[in-house]
Amino acid sequence: QVQLVESGGGLVQPGGSLRLSCAASGSIFSINAMGWYRQAPGKQRELVAAITSGGSTNYADSVKGRFTISRDNAKNTVYLQMNSLKPEDTAVYYCNANILRYRWSASGYDYWGQGTQVTVSS
Repeated sequence: QVQLVESGGGLVQPGGSLRLSCAASGSIFSINAMGWYRQAPGKQRELVAAITSGGSTNYADSVKGRFTISRDNAKNTVYLQMNSLKPEDTAVYYCNANILRYRWSASGYDYWGQGTQVTVSS
């Protein structure tokens, strides 16, 4: 009943840019933090960037200055603008959102998108 649908992944050359989008839909009362994680083959999933409902952001050191996370609360959508992409950024990127489905919920639950492939290669 809650879905996170991602889009925007693809193949890009080093130094290029991509913009990922993730829209949450379904029965939603409110969304707390939203974020982007990535996982490369043989590696653990890692946090790339996160943003609170109030707009506070957190970035992995490896992407600071290159990536920007933002959200549109009215659209329940989070974005990740990725600039100056490097081959090391190649991974499956997953959207995450902590969502309260009902106003009486004691706490939110984490929901995940299906993942979108980002490949940086010349």
